[in-house]
Amino acid sequence: MSFEKDLSRLNEIVKKLESSELSLEQSLDLYKEGVELSVKCKKTLEEAKLTVKQMNGETADE
Repeated sequence: MSFEKDLSRLNEIVKKLESSELSLEQSLDLYKEGVELSVKCKKTLEEAKLTVKQMNGETADE
């Protein structure tokens, strides 16, 4: 999935979890999926940040 699709799915999951209309098992499954998507999105953003820094001639530490 693309970053945008992952982020959209993550937002859907948050809305569903906030609705309180799910069983415990459904909530846990969605929570697990949400955590995985969150980690994936964070990694994608960190990689994009590094790419921009490299394009600007900055080092990774700056």
